[in-house]
Amino acid sequence: MTLATTAHGRPPGGQSPVGVLGTGSYLPGHVVGNDEAGEPAGVDDAWIVRKTGIRARRWAKPDEATSDLAAAAGRAALKNAGISARDLSLVVVATSTPDTPQPPTAAVVADLIGATPATAAFDLNAVCSGFVFALSVVQRTLLASGGHALVIGADIYSRILDRTDRRTTVLFGDGAGAVVLGPTDAGRGVLATHLATFPAYRDLIEVAAGGSRRPASAETLADGSHYFRMNGRAVREFVAEHVPPAVHEMLRRAGVRPDQIDHLVPHQANAIMLDELTDALGLPNARLHTTVADYGNTGAASVPVTLDAAVASGAVRPGDLALLAGFGGGMAAGLALVRC
Repeated sequence: MTLATTAHGRPPGGQSPVGVLGTGSYLPGHVVGNDEAGEPAGVDDAWIVRKTGIRARRWAKPDEATSDLAAAAGRAALKNAGISARDLSLVVVATSTPDTPQPPTAAVVADLIGATPATAAFDLNAVCSGFVFALSVVQRTLLASGGHALVIGADIYSRILDRTDRRTTVLFGDGAGAVVLGPTDAGRGVLATHLATFPAYRDLIEVAAGGSRRPASAETLADGSHYFRMNGRAVREFVAEHVPPAVHEMLRRAGVRPDQIDHLVPHQANAIMLDELTDALGLPNARLHTTVADYGNTGAASVPVTLDAAVASGAVRPGDLALLAGFGGGMAAGLALVRC
């Protein structure tokens, strides 16, 4: 297991703390109901709602790529933050469904939003934990160097789903969410992060073919190895066993009590799983924010999409304490404690 935890009090060298200055999101226009999603897999609306709590999801149009969704979410976050793309030091895209193996999707996004060559752009893949991993890495970078960054979670899972596999095809939607990070007032910002990877569980979620170990071929296409596969029951057990202890360890190191958390913004894996996780976390005053019923599991986009929805609704107020919790393939967990 690899582990990294930070708890920030006063930043080094008088540097301002780094916080979320603006949020944004983009969901494709094509709304896919349960009948459309479930019919090839032989399941109906009642089964899907009972098992997942999902009623609809959005799937990208054939001419939309991950970079298109990411750029739209990024523009919204920049507008809300009052920051120009030309002022960005970094553009980071967390995704496991990039436009192409090369170049990085972030480079395409940087071009689409009008960033300058002075803006470094790169991708980060930690699957559904990717956005929180990227937020943590970028926050530490900005603490050391200053500047502003655009951090985006974006995925188009509809392109890698086996439509006959009821364990996966009904769960996933496409989307992108983004935040602008930059200097903020003392006492606010990203207070702590916790990143963990449990590689012994890496085969619970995978796309087996299409990379250097098993390049795409007629054989891999024939046996469906290019599709997303997941052991749902084992993933649920992993989350129940590993996420609550990680949350409480981070809170302990940050000197924050569970009853001080105002908002819980988790990865939108499955509504039934989220209810179980919320009970296990024991955060008595935290409001659970969800978008899974309407958008499904949007991969690395789910945490920032849900955060943007919470902010846009007016539920999140200045000074509130929010816990962002990502978890998924790797297997991995990424946590962040943010003072709004």
